[in-house]
Amino acid sequence: MNSPDRRSTQLKLALLLPIVSLLVLAACTRADVAQYAYKVTGKIPQPRENFVQGLQILDGHLYVSTGNYGESKLLRYRLSDGKLLAGRNVDKRLFAEGLTVLGDRIFQLTWRSHLVLIYNKEDLKGLEYFRIPGEGWGLTNNGSDLIYSDGSHRLHYLSPKTKSITRTISVTESGNPVTMLNELEWINGEIWANIWQQNRIIMINPDTGNVTGSVNLQGLLPGEEKLPGTDVLNGIAFNPQDNTVWVTGKRWPWLYQIELISTRAQR
Repeated sequence: MNSPDRRSTQLKLALLLPIVSLLVLAACTRADVAQYAYKVTGKIPQPRENFVQGLQILDGHLYVSTGNYGESKLLRYRLSDGKLLAGRNVDKRLFAEGLTVLGDRIFQLTWRSHLVLIYNKEDLKGLEYFRIPGEGWGLTNNGSDLIYSDGSHRLHYLSPKTKSITRTISVTESGNPVTMLNELEWINGEIWANIWQQNRIIMINPDTGNVTGSVNLQGLLPGEEKLPGTDVLNGIAFNPQDNTVWVTGKRWPWLYQIELISTRAQR
């Protein structure tokens, strides 16, 4: 028979083991989030008045969605030199947010109007719209589904055919929900997301919602480039022609090409 002292020790160990296991799991989870710094490898100018809400690069063109009531636009630039090729104003009652190009259509979110606007890619002609629940923040696609953020820790998958949500994932980093997910971009099988009011981008597993990487972009826009009205980091675009990543912010004068530098390798 076990002595009272031995039973007491066994009980303490039994109580401690779950706590130790959780600590080990948390440490392993943190270690699995790859950490990156950056190096600027190029830049092109962009108009300071662009309150950037969404970006995408396709076929040598840069598509931009800008926000604010009465100022929201859909714009198409030539990427090589930043020349404006086409643009259209969004209804002044709408505050535009993220955008994505899928097939021959451009999809543009609105903030609080619960609307997704659809345009013809060739001439930016407005075609139709449909409603979504909640707010619209960032928007991307995986080649078949639209994926949007609403300011929470959730990402919603939308069918462009049925215009309905097919599934929702929760985004967590080291087991904790990550809120304020903003502009989105699909890059090499992962979802990259700006976090509103933070100078970093996270990489998200599109199946599990787990954060797999974090990019520290502190100091990207030099202090001398900041003017009254210069706003937060927001905007991610991947160029499939040369596998480069471009980032910018709201009312920033530059679109920056960056290269990631690993500061802690993923296990």
